[in-house]
Amino acid sequence: MTRWLEGAVVLPDRVVPHGLVALNGTHIIGVWDLEAAPRPEGQDERHTTKLEKGYIAPGYIDLHVHGGGGADFSQGDAEGVAVITETHARHGTTGLLATTLTLPEDVIIRALRAAKAAPRRGARILGFHIEGPFINVKLKGAQDERYVRPATIGEIDRLLAEGEEEHVWHFTVAPEVAENMAAIRYLKERGAVISAGHTECTYAQLATGIDAGVSHVTHLYNAMRGLHHREPGTVGGALTLPGITVELIADGIHVHPASMKVAVGARGADQVLLVTDAMAATGMPEGEYLLGELSVIVKDGAARLKSDGALAGSVLTMDAAVRNMVNLVGVNLSDAVAMASLNPARKHGLDHRKGAIAPGMDADVLLLDQNLQVLETIVEGTTVYSR
Repeated sequence: MTRWLEGAVVLPDRVVPHGLVALNGTHIIGVWDLEAAPRPEGQDERHTTKLEKGYIAPGYIDLHVHGGGGADFSQGDAEGVAVITETHARHGTTGLLATTLTLPEDVIIRALRAAKAAPRRGARILGFHIEGPFINVKLKGAQDERYVRPATIGEIDRLLAEGEEEHVWHFTVAPEVAENMAAIRYLKERGAVISAGHTECTYAQLATGIDAGVSHVTHLYNAMRGLHHREPGTVGGALTLPGITVELIADGIHVHPASMKVAVGARGADQVLLVTDAMAATGMPEGEYLLGELSVIVKDGAARLKSDGALAGSVLTMDAAVRNMVNLVGVNLSDAVAMASLNPARKHGLDHRKGAIAPGMDADVLLLDQNLQVLETIVEGTTVYSR
């Protein structure tokens, strides 16, 4: 049976004020601009959802998310994984990368196996983001320094062996750590996205990393060498060097709105990706939680390590990130939505089926109200959340 959605449609380059989208099974089968083309004859009013003031948008894809709903991927619990995917689906995420922390290898592998074994509820797990342990201990942020270590081909092979054919891989690595450079080249050969993060690399070292295979920067501005007028550092390289994309935690806490505007202006809207870096406390009351093995206090919307007050992930959701880019940064709606959908899909070669409203794409679709709050989340044609 075909389901019809009628309202303003958010496309990558514009918003169609009066559009129509047809879903059949797991795919989008048609998109019409009703101000420019006649209504299709086959539209069935009985199976049409009409938004008087709202938007039809592609589902959001979060490449950096640790947890939510009180659960953390690194706990290695399959039911907890389902809680995470359900929690983020309520906020418009239809696909995500299960993101691990700096932990012992066996704990990371257990987390990957739990993600694969989890019931399919809410957002789909598209692959894995190994944020640690191959980072610089000097800029570990909320990572556990006891487990920071250089990358080895052996450990990488053991991690990659846990993936299925459909999974994509994303590794955060500090390029200035000498032992990591061979791993960057190897990961590029294996088709992974390599991201510079938790790093004090200089501008020149980041450029060398890009030549070896780095193509992305983890949570721009945070846990990296800052910009100086005589040494542009990681931030300066991230804003100017060709061949990379950057991600922003757009909660207004990790990065000032003016700095987010600088990033969009320097890199271009098509090279900026929104992520949450969400931890277990996302969607939960404020209080004390764990991030891996570290205690975190969530208060006034910020998550900070109990030990030293450093920012420790976030309680951000993707719908809030999109709203913040529109309301705090002044990005237009099409660009803000693309930063949360098409751009991350393109980063991992998934843009042939995810990240946009177009015929033939997966039916990962959001219905949003006029304030960009989620009314309904549809994953591969099935409603997984309805307000």
